Amino acid sequence: MKFFKNKLAVTVIVLSVTFLVIIGYTSKKQGKDKVSSAVGVTLNPVQKVFYSINDNVKGFLNFIFNFSDVKSENTELKKKNSELSSKSIEYDSLKNENQRLREMLDFKSQRDEYNYIGANIINKAGGSILESFTIDKGLKHGVKVGMVAIDPKGLVGQVTDVTNSWSTIQPITSENVAVGALVESTRDTTGVVKGYRDNNKAVARLEYIDANSEIKEGDVILTSASGDSYPKEIKIGVVLSIKEDKAKMGKTAIIEPYVDFNKLEELYLVVPTSNENNNIKY
Repeated sequence: MKFFKNKLAVTVIVLSVTFLVIIGYTSKKQGKDKVSSAVGVTLNPVQKVFYSINDNVKGFLNFIFNFSDVKSENTELKKKNSELSSKSIEYDSLKNENQRLREMLDFKSQRDEYNYIGANIINKAGGSILESFTIDKGLKHGVKVGMVAIDPKGLVGQVTDVTNSWSTIQPITSENVAVGALVESTRDTTGVVKGYRDNNKAVARLEYIDANSEIKEGDVILTSASGDSYPKEIKIGVVLSIKEDKAKMGKTAIIEPYVDFNKLEELYLVVPTSNENNNIKY
């Protein structure tokens, strides 16, 4: 098979050269004698065919000779595209981090009645439903059990365990955390928010609501500061649904937290100050 391919290639080249010679010769003689003219007319269609074949052969050979350069250029373009994609991802990450830090600084300036310890989340436990997470601050940074964790969007949870260099926090969606609540629209200070799982979704439930409360879907729930641990009027979440609790002669409400725990990366721990309006004691 290889022999026939080589033989065909040689034949095409020989015919191409032969007809090019004839074409050149007939071109010089054209107009001088009728025989040459007749030959030229006869060969004209053939000339076109072989001109076309010759151009195609040239194009194919150029492609073969330049293929290595094209392949190298394509590899280089892919490399540059990959680098640009990486830089774009890095830029978006830095942009998002900068936005989060700005929000945290704004919150800190607006709620300056407290001091704060900034912390990064270094581990999360619980799979799809967060049960607890670990931060990179501990006893040597001033962290104590019971400290409240917040971020600019709202209440995060409470410190439940502390070592010298790191601490564990349970979120407000945990059943081990209870928070006194305030309904923003009515200013009712009744009810306690506890962690709750609704169809395998981590939310919170507001319990012990007075039967005559005018609480409704869409209401914003805040911390009431009725105890000694939580700063007042920190956003907890929004009411998704309300149900009559006949057994307890009151109502319960399902609350969706403002904080997206899956995206949470940084937070603040609230530190008591000597401010007379400060109600927190650890």
